[in-house]
Formats: sequence, structure tokens, C-alpha cells
Amino acid sequence: MGTFKEENCTLHSAAAAMERVRAEISKVFVGQSTLVEHALITLLAGGHLLIEGVPGLGKTLLVRALALAIGGDSKRVQFTPDLMPSDITGNIMLDVREGKFITKKGPVFTHIFIADEINRSPAKTQAALFEAMQEFQVSLDGVAYALPDPFMVLATENPYEHEGTYPLPDAQKDRFLMKLLIDYPSVEEEKTMVSQVLSGSAGAQLSLAGVEKILSPEEFILIRRLVASIRTDPTVIDYAVRLVQATRNNPVMEIGSGPRGSLALVRCARGRALLQGRDFIIPDDIKALAVPALRHRITVSAESELEGLDEAKALGNLLAKIEAPRGDDANPYTEAQNQ
Repeated sequence: MGTFKEENCTLHSAAAAMERVRAEISKVFVGQSTLVEHALITLLAGGHLLIEGVPGLGKTLLVRALALAIGGDSKRVQFTPDLMPSDITGNIMLDVREGKFITKKGPVFTHIFIADEINRSPAKTQAALFEAMQEFQVSLDGVAYALPDPFMVLATENPYEHEGTYPLPDAQKDRFLMKLLIDYPSVEEEKTMVSQVLSGSAGAQLSLAGVEKILSPEEFILIRRLVASIRTDPTVIDYAVRLVQATRNNPVMEIGSGPRGSLALVRCARGRALLQGRDFIIPDDIKALAVPALRHRITVSAESELEGLDEAKALGNLLAKIEAPRGDDANPYTEAQNQ
């Protein structure tokens, strides 16, 4: 584990520590390097992640490995139509033996909360979780209880089964910092995964025994504070805002992104900059994160969908049209970095 102190937590040491966290995750989570990077960015930015993909692709394994590496804990809840809000947040119950009411905190009181198939629960249950995501606290019987810090929700959706589901409203999807689509592993990645599972085990689960604790939650919070100090040039902010505004009043988009999209882009870009050891963001950060940060904030028109256009392609077209800062404007801190 690291020995971070507030006075010696530098950008270089923070980036090195996060690279070690990534290496620990890769011990058990095979492939999907982009997913791992985006999960780290989301946690660094203090946001939440929505993942769409079929079951069995290792989403829970990723979260458990990430939580272990930063010294935190994780809990998973399978969302079902009969899941109640109190099953997530907890409730006030009577202790018959003591003759008084006690507070029983729910599974959301953890560092990384996995909401598996979140769209299978009704709106009331979803709303209970979104309150925790937005306020980072839970109210029980009028008393507000702070959630652990760091706190992140990783919610999953199955894109193929729609019967018995309750699709997330646009306003609720907007609460997620990024939305990722997870695909099947490659042949080589799947062979590696199968070999790891069968190594010394008769079960079907990868062991987390080899994942080491790199940071404590307190040390991770120090690193996250560095993200807030990442420099952001006005030209890059202008680029991010122009990109988001281009999603509005666009003929191929029925609904464009709101201001949260601009904020999400810059927040994600700062996390990516730290992972790469930079104390400033560049247009390439915006380009790399535009699709995952905006795809769930826009709605492609029905006519465009019939023509084979989806959210990722629509955003890709915008990225090709919207001019990014170039030359010195694209990297305004080069001179300062080289000194």
C-alpha cells in the first residue's frame, strides 16, 4: 500500500499509484482496457457509471477488484420488480429486546455499489438510489446519513431483454457521468479468462486473492483532490461546450444534451489527464470521452435510427464537424510543462 500524505501527494505519484491500481485489476479482469480506464476516470471524477451489456461479462468482478485496490468495499444488489426502496437505503426498525427503534443501514452504504439490471425495478425504487447518487446521503426517518467517501454507483442494463423492465427516464440517465457498452471478449482474452478460472478451482468464479491493496480510501481522496486542480484552458472549455450545443436543434437528434453534458466532459477529461500524468486537459481528452459522456444524454430521431444511425455514430459525426483547438491553443501549457 502507498504512503501518501497530503504534502507529498504529487501528480506524478498519483498517476503512478493509479497505474498500479489498474495493474491490480488486470490480474483478474481480463481485457476490456477501455472499460477499466473509464471506471477509474468515473471514480476520480466523483461520478457514477452506467454499463450496458449482456450478463456474465465480469462487471461485478471489475468493481470488486477496483474496491479492493483502493482499500474500500463493494456491495451488489440484483434489482427486481419487487425490490423496495428500503432494500437499498435501509430502514428504521423496532428492537423488541431493547424496546426502542434502531437504524438499519442498507447496502448502499458502501464505497462502490453495484445496481445490477437497474431497469428491472419500478420508478420508486430507482428514485431512492438516484437520491443517494445526487446528494451522497440517505435520509431515514428524517435523519440524513452521509454515504462513505469515495462513493460510486455502477449500474448495469441488459440491452436485449425488455419484457418486465422499467426504462430509466432521461432525467435519471443524466445523473450518470458516463455510459459504456461492454462487448464480448476476444478469442485470446476468453481463453486467458477460462485458463485463470480453471487454475486450481472447480468453480466458475475468478479468485480475487491476488489483488493487493494499493491505496486506502483516504489516500484515494487525496488523489481525487488533485483532479480538481487539473488546469483547463478556456479554449478547451469552449470546444466542449460547442460540441454539446451542437447536439441541440440537430436534425438527426430528437433530444440534445443539457449543460450536465458539458460539465461531464470536462470532469472526465480531468480524470483522464491525471491518469496520463498531465496537470492540464487537451482537446484529445474531450474527443476520447465525448461518446461515453454524452451518448445517454441524447436521443436519436426515429428517422435517423431507421437509417442505421445510433447515438455513437451521431456523436462521431459531430466530432468530425466541430473544429477542435489546434497548435498552441490545443496544448496551451506545453511551455510550462517543459520548464
